[in-house]
Amino acid sequence: MALLALSAGIYSCEPDPIDIQNQGNFSDMEGPLKSAADFPIGIAIDYTPFMTDATYKNIVATEASSTTFGYHMKHGALVDNEGNIDFTQADALYDAVTASGVAVFGHTLGWHQNQNATYLETVVGGGAGSDPVNLLANGDFEAGSGDNFTNWGKWNGAASITAGTGANEVHGGARSFKATVAANGNAWNVQFASDLFNTTIDTQYKISFWIKSATAGGVMRLSTGSTAQYSPNYNISTEWSLVSWTIPAKDAQTRILFDMGSTANTYYIDDVTVIDAAAGEAPVGDALVEAVSGAMDNFITSTVTHYRGKVKAWDVVNEPMADGASGLRTSANTTVAADATDVFFWSDYLGRDWALKAFQYAKAADPDALLFINDYNLESNSVKIDSLIGYVEELKAKGAQIDGIGTQMHININTSYAGIDEAFQKLAATGLLVRVSELDVRANPLDKSNFSTSTNPYVLAYQAVMYKYVVDSYIKHVPAAQRHGITIWGVSDQDSWYVTVQGKIEAPLLFNTSYEKKPAYSGVLQALKGQ
Repeated sequence: MALLALSAGIYSCEPDPIDIQNQGNFSDMEGPLKSAADFPIGIAIDYTPFMTDATYKNIVATEASSTTFGYHMKHGALVDNEGNIDFTQADALYDAVTASGVAVFGHTLGWHQNQNATYLETVVGGGAGSDPVNLLANGDFEAGSGDNFTNWGKWNGAASITAGTGANEVHGGARSFKATVAANGNAWNVQFASDLFNTTIDTQYKISFWIKSATAGGVMRLSTGSTAQYSPNYNISTEWSLVSWTIPAKDAQTRILFDMGSTANTYYIDDVTVIDAAAGEAPVGDALVEAVSGAMDNFITSTVTHYRGKVKAWDVVNEPMADGASGLRTSANTTVAADATDVFFWSDYLGRDWALKAFQYAKAADPDALLFINDYNLESNSVKIDSLIGYVEELKAKGAQIDGIGTQMHININTSYAGIDEAFQKLAATGLLVRVSELDVRANPLDKSNFSTSTNPYVLAYQAVMYKYVVDSYIKHVPAAQRHGITIWGVSDQDSWYVTVQGKIEAPLLFNTSYEKKPAYSGVLQALKGQ
């Protein structure tokens, strides 16, 4: 028990009384972890190290059967300030991961953080003045006949531009603009231009339109005349999506052009508007609920549809419960940093049904995907876990498909073993799938400024015991049919979120900063092997 006495001198409270000396040594490093488990073993990853660091990538490919992206599937990563969704980086990471033979768990569709709050605030804030007026004539393409469109002109690639008809080709009304691009080329090879409309120089104007393509992989852009301005290239999916671009007017009269010639595909565009970006009143009442619901629907539906059949399970709702008390998380009961720019509370506008809507949108987008709700501190806060389970029951009673519950388990070497057991028992009792979604074990929970595992090697043994205990308890208390897996929240100590985001002095993961396996790795491995 000498080791426990040493620990008590370093930390303010002792770990639960497990005799480390009787736990066996932690020298068994003969993995990989995924081969020792009969449920998924995940590792959370970030874009840059996976795409550029061969050692990092090899550890993930060797040890894990699944990954969770730490950031690149979240609202803040995918949505720009205009509300457009860009999957370029997420797709590149998905392709690289799956090419390594590892699956991807979707994370996360509905959260109050890591969002493009700049865009979401425009959804709820509106602007001063009257209802916005569409400055563009015939933006719905209803006026005209055959392949001619009143107030619009075919500047290039005239033969490629026709009218879209039928329910599958229009977003609203009876006609859309349709461009069939036979081969890749310059963007301006196929151009469709509006008539000039009056604008005020230096005033901001918001151009919005609905678009989809016949097959995945479409790309297009917007431009303006007389003084040319060019939008980014927009990646177009096979589902109708709303695209917006805000520009300052450079001339007293402006026109917009759809530049469609860069990428072979068939494109459909409908319901185009150009409005003064400052026009319109902030929505209130039912209109506000509809606006916020629409923003959530667009993100969840677009994202889940984009990865339908590829991503088989999603964290649909993340951290919905308040800390320190029962009830739903809102801006009123959550401390937010004064300089935070990524925080937006769906619950402030949609109430208790915000999560219901999120699950409904995800279910409609991919009926075959497994849908999870996820939260933290469930092993240390009995009120919170009880509130979460009660909320799940409430949502299911309202018709939500919830297949499983994730418990994050950002814990430390002093976390109560009894609390861990109780959490798994309660979660298992729901009959739903249970996953440990973000496991790491802090070795320096008191934030000692002089902490070092080299000067305090015993802490690595305590950490190994804690990792082993979590896996043992999970296997003991969660029936095999309900085990959806355990994900370690990072690869090496240097890329832990405690270090990169919170700036802490920590060593919470299974590999050290030299990518060497730590005793914690052996602790997990022994538990998976039933030792």
